Amino acid sequence: MSASAHAPAGAPAPAPVYGLVLAGGRSTRMQRDKATLAYHGKTQLEWAMELIEPLVVRAFVSVRPDQTRDPVRSKYPQVVDTHENLGPIAGILAAQAAHPEVAWLVLACDLPFLDSATLQHLLWARQPDRMATAYRSSHDGLPEPLCAIYEPHSREAIAAYVAGGKQCPRKFLIQSDAHLLEEPNPRALDNVNTPEEYGSAMNTLASPENRPSAANNSKTVRVQYFALLREQAGRSDESVVTHAGTPRELYDELRARYPFSLGPEMLRVAVNTEFADWSQPLKDGDAVVFIPPVAGG
Repeated sequence: MSASAHAPAGAPAPAPVYGLVLAGGRSTRMQRDKATLAYHGKTQLEWAMELIEPLVVRAFVSVRPDQTRDPVRSKYPQVVDTHENLGPIAGILAAQAAHPEVAWLVLACDLPFLDSATLQHLLWARQPDRMATAYRSSHDGLPEPLCAIYEPHSREAIAAYVAGGKQCPRKFLIQSDAHLLEEPNPRALDNVNTPEEYGSAMNTLASPENRPSAANNSKTVRVQYFALLREQAGRSDESVVTHAGTPRELYDELRARYPFSLGPEMLRVAVNTEFADWSQPLKDGDAVVFIPPVAGG
């Protein structure tokens, strides 16, 4: 799936977006390979790849040379580090060297609370003319470099930054022309680095409100916008991966992403070409239309 981005009329099309899940760390604080930890009934690497693959043109796993044959990592296309002991920025450098013509959605593999809506919002708000698009941390307000989009023209700046003896991607974003966003889900980018944090995350995910159910399973729906909603969304239709169980929940998710000024009480909703109640259950593959009031008589 090709990611969209805002661009003025007549401007060149933005570079396509590839995905990169960083799985080349040594997990020294965790004392276990973080990519193989299971939070959702599958390894964290599998979880991250399932989130990112539908949203980008191609997706890769970032690995060290000694990890290429690892059973968990070898299932996926790989980008192999070419620099040693640089941490996550080594994966970004290798990806940009391998495919310099694309933007890279870079994602850490230790984010058990990450959701598709957060990634979709990042892609929608992308500004290709900036060096990068990233979230501000909900904890300290600083850029989150490991859930961010790095544009092709950031390649030379990152290479120069590393050549100058620096390797912290967060500090790179602080000093660069990055477009920073507020997190729609304040917990989505909480990472897990120690056994104690892993236990806490497992307890949180096991709580009743986080257990999988028919109401929060991921599904893909087709959404159409008309009149004012089309103007405010900047598009007439899109495919949306959502956990919403009803049209009302879906509209609430979309209002967190787009500057919709109309409340649901001012709209009608149709599901699969039939007018529907806002509480009607949504299914995978449904077509949803939000219809604002039409002026005139």
